[in-house]
Amino acid sequence: MRRVAMGIVMVAVCAGAQGQAGQERSFVPIKTIGTQDDKQAIESAVRTGRPVHTYSIVARDEKTGEIGVAVQSHWFSVGSMVTWAEPGVGAVATQSFVEPSYGKLGLDLMRAGKSAPEALKALLAGDDGREVRQVAMIDAQGRVAAHTGKLCIPAAGHQTGKDFSVQANLMEKAAVWPAMAKAFEATQGDLTDKLLAALEAAQREGGDIRGKQSAAIVVVKAHPSGKPWADRLVDLRIEDHPDPINELKRLVRVSRAYQHMNAGDLCAEKKDWECASREYGAAEKLIPEELETYFWHAVTMATAGRVEEALPLFKKVFAKDSKWAELVERLPGVELLPKDPKLMERIRAQK
Repeated sequence: MRRVAMGIVMVAVCAGAQGQAGQERSFVPIKTIGTQDDKQAIESAVRTGRPVHTYSIVARDEKTGEIGVAVQSHWFSVGSMVTWAEPGVGAVATQSFVEPSYGKLGLDLMRAGKSAPEALKALLAGDDGREVRQVAMIDAQGRVAAHTGKLCIPAAGHQTGKDFSVQANLMEKAAVWPAMAKAFEATQGDLTDKLLAALEAAQREGGDIRGKQSAAIVVVKAHPSGKPWADRLVDLRIEDHPDPINELKRLVRVSRAYQHMNAGDLCAEKKDWECASREYGAAEKLIPEELETYFWHAVTMATAGRVEEALPLFKKVFAKDSKWAELVERLPGVELLPKDPKLMERIRAQK
């Protein structure tokens, strides 16, 4: 895909501009693109962009104000180039022959007060390679804008709706982005669930004609808290995998489990043991295969004096991996378990 210096380029040209929100792009095929401007656009894209042909979605949760972006492509590490989001500002997906600066500059413009349509219009005006770009933006108010250049490889197009835009290029068929829109609108759940549903719908319609390789999802809070590490609710990437969407879904499940673990730790700090047990239990249900959740649940219950609840959990962990029993011995010295010989004896008996 890097070799674009061809005498005749097979493309699809937009039959008309994007219409009302919710309408999909229509295309009519032509045989050649031969103008000097077209050649210059291709040459510019080869110099400045990387051919990340893909499908993606930018969206906002109307109830929470959370903003997100998700993507899948047959290209290595697609999330390192395509996905951009900032709390209280918006989200950007920049793809096809990627110009990554659309991500940073789009967020800069929206942070400065420009709407998503204004930001995208300004950036396209200054880009000689605009006809090989595909870009979508959404701002914190839910205003959306999308662009599919006439030299994006077909099937290519986008569809906008209330609080979202879906876009795709180099697809197996033109049913991909309408299916994404339908899935996003029909799916119940939080923004992460809806973004994943859109990616799955795209793949069911054939997705990228080349296949699957990488995926990513980012979801940020509605408003910045001043703590950037806390404002990115989901930030996960699958760099290279034969089934990236299902692997992304698995990591979302693990991420949610560890969010419960973190919440359990905070409850334990406040000595709210019921809350801690509830949060650890929620984590265990999400990732029952992970011993970490049971172990720290057990440690917390033992520290709280709820030894009868802790012992079966220790037993479950020790039966699977004796290294955790070694770890227990180190905890009283750093005040993560009481320095109580009788308690330690009972815990050791679970081996």
